Amino acid sequence: QVQLVESGGGLVQAGGSLRLSCATSGRTFSSYTMGWFRQAPGKEHEFVAAISRFGGSRNYADSVKGRFTISRDNAKNTVYLQMNSLKPEDTAVYYCAARGGVVGLTSAYSAYDAWGQGTQVTVSS
Repeated sequence: QVQLVESGGGLVQAGGSLRLSCATSGRTFSSYTMGWFRQAPGKEHEFVAAISRFGGSRNYADSVKGRFTISRDNAKNTVYLQMNSLKPEDTAVYYCAARGGVVGLTSAYSAYDAWGQGTQVTVSS
């Protein structure tokens, strides 16, 4: 099973930017649809973005559309989340997730097979 390790979280002021990375193990990265989710204290996991196996399709939660960009580099087995114009309500632990063996994007938490350990993003006002 693919192993996922996130990095790039931290503390940033409102209006600032961060880029999260998720490095994966294995030689089959391009067979996985990748997603980013987040979880704020006391809340459920929330879908953020997803990208298809070769990057041709992407979708975003309405709350981040126009501010966040998901991308991937299959040669580096890595998926990214560029976050701009950050708001305090973006504060959460961010997780990357992998979904194998299917075509098509989904925002459903239960559809993903593997998860990273998460990275904290804190946006101060």
